[in-house]
Amino acid sequence: MRLVILADTHVPKRARDLPAPVWSAVEAADVVVHAGDWVDVALLDAMSARARRLVGVYGNNDGPELRARLPEVARVDLDGLRVAVVHETGPKTRREERSAARFPDRDLLIFGHSHIPWDSVAPGGLRLLNPGSPTDRRSQPYATYLTARVAAGRLDEVELHRLPPR
Repeated sequence: MRLVILADTHVPKRARDLPAPVWSAVEAADVVVHAGDWVDVALLDAMSARARRLVGVYGNNDGPELRARLPEVARVDLDGLRVAVVHETGPKTRREERSAARFPDRDLLIFGHSHIPWDSVAPGGLRLLNPGSPTDRRSQPYATYLTARVAAGRLDEVELHRLPPR
């Protein structure tokens, strides 16, 4: 199972649309996971139309229309991998411990909000991933997103993709 992991797209405020490589990855994926801050419901509609399967949550910049259609927290099973998706996890200090306590029955937590890529493992084995942002790099050198593979409950081939400057 091929995954594309996104967050903090901020369309159309930070970009008019997602970069072409992101749309290509979305169309090739089995599952697209979006950890919030879509900003406009038109992006949700476009991604729903182009993705085979979409798992998403709303973020702090998402208004009532997006919040009506998306949960704050999503929990899914992807080929035996128990995944949670949330926009915010709080400060980076003690993030792993807080997340492991909040999601004790999950193998993977995907989150956004910071626009900073993150890959760590909490005590007890919960893996935490943040794809950064494909449209608003903030203090990062590149705009980014993640791809990964899931098979028989295992996550592997996690790859951070750097997008060329716009």
